[in-house]
Amino acid sequence: MTVPAHPLTRPLRAIPAWAVLQRRLFAEIEEARRVFRDRYTLPDGRLRGVAEFVDRDGVDDLYEPFFNWPAFYLLGGPDEVLADAKRHWEGVTVQLAEAGMLADEYDNGYDWFHQGESLLLFAGICQADPADTAFAARAARFSALFTDPAKGNYDPEHTIIRAPHNGALGARPGLDEKIVPYVADRAEMRPYGLPLHGLDGIRTWDDLADPDNAHRMAEEMQRRAAGDIAVNLAATSLAANRWLYDGDAAAADWIEQYVDGWLARADGGLLPDNVGPGGTVGELHDGRWWGGHYGWAWPHGLHSVGMSALIGALNHALVTGDDAALDLVRTMLDTVLAEGRTGTVADSTYSLRGGWMARLGAAATQPGVLVPYRYGPDGWFDFGPLQLDLPLWLWWWSRSTADRSRLERAIAGLPSSADPVAPFRDKEEAGHEAGWFAYLRGDLPEYPVRALEMALGQVARRTAMMLADDRDPDAAHLHFWQRVNPVVTEVLTQLVAGAPQVLYNGGLGFTALRYEDADRGRPGLPPDVAALVHRLDDRGIGVQLVNTSAVHTRTVRLRGGRFGLDRIVEVTATAEDASGWPGASGTYAGPEGEIVTHTLTCDDDLVVTLPPAHLADLDLTIARATGSPRHLFPEGAA
Repeated sequence: MTVPAHPLTRPLRAIPAWAVLQRRLFAEIEEARRVFRDRYTLPDGRLRGVAEFVDRDGVDDLYEPFFNWPAFYLLGGPDEVLADAKRHWEGVTVQLAEAGMLADEYDNGYDWFHQGESLLLFAGICQADPADTAFAARAARFSALFTDPAKGNYDPEHTIIRAPHNGALGARPGLDEKIVPYVADRAEMRPYGLPLHGLDGIRTWDDLADPDNAHRMAEEMQRRAAGDIAVNLAATSLAANRWLYDGDAAAADWIEQYVDGWLARADGGLLPDNVGPGGTVGELHDGRWWGGHYGWAWPHGLHSVGMSALIGALNHALVTGDDAALDLVRTMLDTVLAEGRTGTVADSTYSLRGGWMARLGAAATQPGVLVPYRYGPDGWFDFGPLQLDLPLWLWWWSRSTADRSRLERAIAGLPSSADPVAPFRDKEEAGHEAGWFAYLRGDLPEYPVRALEMALGQVARRTAMMLADDRDPDAAHLHFWQRVNPVVTEVLTQLVAGAPQVLYNGGLGFTALRYEDADRGRPGLPPDVAALVHRLDDRGIGVQLVNTSAVHTRTVRLRGGRFGLDRIVEVTATAEDASGWPGASGTYAGPEGEIVTHTLTCDDDLVVTLPPAHLADLDLTIARATGSPRHLFPEGAA
């Protein structure tokens, strides 16, 4: 038998619907993105109409409208996307510096629940173009704010970050520059309840109606805003991003030391949320393991503590090769699942109920498992559906049977009538984890088409909101830009990159596969090419590549994921024999062409040439956790 000219591909008689929809989504996102750029930003990259800053909050809100633009570029978005992302980062940074919110291009100091949101745009740019020396220098400078004790944020003796608010100015005292009474008429905060518990005479929210109580609450919040809190674990992403450039030892050592400090405090149990300036858990909270800022009691509990702990654990695993730190999150999930009870979101008082009402739609009135998100003086409280990003990321990283079972248990707790491809979208641009996992499990084969249709609808809705916005763009609300950002990457990240949506409060852009346009020497899929990851397990990955063009040949390079921690070592593909290929006989053999299987070995550098209207159906064998993770420099770059 003659060896095929293209042993990894075969011709198509029909272009799959998912491939057509995926390429349409790339095109629609880009067109809508330009509408956003032209309407809401200035030529130098600034956002139009920024409100005056009155406290330390708000830095994140200016970076967030662009948080996933680099991710879109890395998936295959046009070159212009990366250029715009850089321009907006630099423009917004100048804008914030002029407002007094930054020092040397970094946040003066705020909590890491919000700093993590700011980080996504910056870290994405570093990942997309590590050869950019200006951003590489920033990555090193920002990391040093925490890895270098002289910068004032880190205490190596007690292995703690010194304050809940930290950043370019070091550990900042308190929660603001002055004490502002925490009054009862702050309606937007009432669902979260009291920020601190155990203060004499303040048992309920309404007790804050007393001006003396409101002032005393604010004083105590200011006083206890010292020492470390669990959400600071997200700061490890700054060091991990720095380490991915060249394996910087100081960055890796700091991540290991800092996360190990929290592991020791958890001691195999539930992660505490606070540690005082002297290194003792509960030092400023009457000995309690809970009660810290953005901790278990207030305001979001598991949502914020779990997210930050997972980010820190993944970064620890990345630099050490040891997944033990993931137990921090496994313990949390097992604990709240054990406390779960049957109920409906519609009838619940869950503090983040609104988002789940939108996510579940009519299913919000149907019973499901509600788990506690927060812990206070009366035990566990604030029951809601378990967010799936935590168990999904655990399984995705480990591919272990135990983590898969934990994820399946969490999914089983959702209302049975919930639509796994519901057409909703929140600012995290996530929430369709159950549908994607059902597809990978083989239970929802229609997911790619339905999800891509849904994503196209999201782009259309966001664009309609922009086109119908007849206000002066200079009068836009801080959060409006986030609501209309038309770059939708959740479904593309799942289907193309084989990964969940990035952890929104500071996660790095881990993927199962990395793509390059080999002809243009840049990251992402080439034009016309669509990709579908349809299998993920502990052995490898199943992926289809389709060239939707009827004219152009495209060449794709594939590499292992998790920044190269994983390596592609073997590929098996099916193709028609050589008589069916243009270039062999000049004609197609037709349906009777013999199908043959090819298995090739490789060393994490798989190049696939896709002639027009061709498919590559690849079974990739992955040597997991055997590579040396690094940012991927373009071919020939240093």
